[in-house]
Amino acid sequence: MLKEVITKYYSDLRKEMGQHHFYITDAGKCQRAIFFRFKKAPAEAMEPRLLMIFDHGDHIHQMIMKALFGARKMHVVAAEVNIPPQEIVSGRADAILSDGKDLYVLDIKSINGQIFRNLSSPKSDHINQVQLYLHFFKLKKGILLYVNKDTQELKEFLVDYNQQICEYLLRELSLLKDKIEKNIVPPRISNLSDKWQCQYCQFKEICKIAGPEEVDWNLFKRKIEAISSMRTS
Repeated sequence: MLKEVITKYYSDLRKEMGQHHFYITDAGKCQRAIFFRFKKAPAEAMEPRLLMIFDHGDHIHQMIMKALFGARKMHVVAAEVNIPPQEIVSGRADAILSDGKDLYVLDIKSINGQIFRNLSSPKSDHINQVQLYLHFFKLKKGILLYVNKDTQELKEFLVDYNQQICEYLLRELSLLKDKIEKNIVPPRISNLSDKWQCQYCQFKEICKIAGPEEVDWNLFKRKIEAISSMRTS
């Protein structure tokens, strides 16, 4: 009985996420890269070093959560909490905490030592993610906790819910969904605050080929297929 119920739940969830389901971490990110991901455009293989960095980040998350579960002043209400099902967005918060008075959404970010030392305020894309968590959990306060990967030093920032930011982010994701459905490659973003996103983007090669403006995906797809064919012939 339970086997069928659980199997159907995950089967339905996979169908819901499908072609045009975004992650909260996509909020405020480069729309062109997200578009290419959905269209399964040719991508550079991710370096093993980056995969190791992600694994290290997971380990740091576990370490922080272990400390929080043993804490007395801040109670872990729930960990690894999925947002309620949404039409185009999915996401999972690291935890929901309580200080006995208020509830907080917790988002843990592990960063390298150089960035950590220069960090005087939370990064904008991280704020966007917390804002959407607050929006979907209907909470008013969040905490962004940064962990120095090199030294395990901590910095924390409180984030208050901002409805205008959330409405803007959801509107942008809705517009991107429309471009994906209409096969319109979004324009290149020229003013990214974090240029490393371009440096480590798996789609940087085809992004250069596409040029800075919007392009028709079907035409562009044929172009990159022709280039790929020439390189392998």
